[in-house]
Amino acid sequence: MLVVGGGPGGYVAAIRAGQLGLDTVLVEKGRLGGTCLIRGCIPSKALIHAAGKYAEIAGAVGGNTLGMSIGEKPQLDFARTVGWKDGIVDRLSTGVGSLLSRAKVRVVPGWATFSDAKTCTVDTEAGPIAITAENVILAAGSEPVALPDLPFGGDVISSTEALSLEGVPERLAVVGAGYIGLELGTAYRKLGAAVTVIEAEDRILPRYDEALTRPVRRWLTRAGIELHLGAKMQGHNNDGRLTVEAKDGARIALEADKILVTVGRRPLTAGWSLEAMGLDMAGRFVKVDDQCRTPTRGVFAIGDLVGEPMLAHKAMAQGAMVAEIIAGHRRRFDPASVAAIVFTEPEIVVAGLLPKEAAASGVEVTTAQFPFAASGRALTLEGGDRGGFVRIVANAEDRRVVGIQAVGRHVAELAGEFSHALAMGALLDDLAHTIHVHPTLGEAVAEAALTGLGEPLHL
Repeated sequence: MLVVGGGPGGYVAAIRAGQLGLDTVLVEKGRLGGTCLIRGCIPSKALIHAAGKYAEIAGAVGGNTLGMSIGEKPQLDFARTVGWKDGIVDRLSTGVGSLLSRAKVRVVPGWATFSDAKTCTVDTEAGPIAITAENVILAAGSEPVALPDLPFGGDVISSTEALSLEGVPERLAVVGAGYIGLELGTAYRKLGAAVTVIEAEDRILPRYDEALTRPVRRWLTRAGIELHLGAKMQGHNNDGRLTVEAKDGARIALEADKILVTVGRRPLTAGWSLEAMGLDMAGRFVKVDDQCRTPTRGVFAIGDLVGEPMLAHKAMAQGAMVAEIIAGHRRRFDPASVAAIVFTEPEIVVAGLLPKEAAASGVEVTTAQFPFAASGRALTLEGGDRGGFVRIVANAEDRRVVGIQAVGRHVAELAGEFSHALAMGALLDDLAHTIHVHPTLGEAVAEAALTGLGEPLHL
């Protein structure tokens, strides 16, 4: 088996294949771990955590609501912060290499170019290596999308460069109010940057409903992040000046030391001769079935190459599944949900169907939520009750849960319970009658379910 791409989907596929006794080769030009580990999920969450700590310390200057105070403004050694972040990345990347070695996977460092569906040449430092495989898994991942008027380079950066800046920019403009832009914009605001966000849609995080995004919008306003919604980019000068057309048609001149463009990602389909493999496409994505098979026998594609959601945990699940299919197991990719998390302030978790999505599918639903303002644990987390809640969407007829969402501090850690409930086909009764530990944020899940049953205890 040949795996092309050493990101979450690719390396998990290779490890699982090795465990199952398949003769496996993995080709990766860069460092093991791919976008998620090297320049995405892991380093961004490290930066977000560090920024949060710095903001908490800065918030104690002169005293805070917890009765803690410091006398002077804290100092930030950003180079040391970046070094700590890079140390985490190094440790995890090395760990992936060890896991592959333990599974007896041979790693070939270099870029693979295919001459047909199952034959490629890898350009390595030692020279070209030809590889022919019985089965191929394509896991090339994705890359940031640039804007025609804002090509990457210089002070115009993608999320990759934003995670490796030498210092905190004095003025940061973020183009795009999706999860990547808001996560990084929030982090740099906490670190002291003046942040402006420009978004073409009328709302932040347009994929999610306003009830979920409202607490995030409030935090952005309190933090002094300038928002231009329903706005269009008009131009950029080399001196860092941006021209934006506001929703009302007015032209606004903005100055920025760095311009972070986060308008989406696209599958990495160029550069490795996709056209030579005879694969079908579904728009910009590689077309696959529910086993991640392409029309070419023995060729599979996973992760960001095959469509939304472009998330690491989806790629991992597909990679492990494909390895098992090749080894003779009966598997298909049909998850009850692929949960998504937005690591803003506060955090958002979405699993399954949103209320409007459920209604649009023709299902009569009941929606119930429990506010963190009534949660003892949330109240012990400073600011943990500011408009946050857990919401459950259930089929009105049989009370089966079809979606669970939450917004609040530290709710990312509830994502596993949400996914588990959906995968097991839980009813409102199951969640309501499961004893949740007190005091935890998870109690809000049971309370929301009780509310859906008409039996609220703490409301």
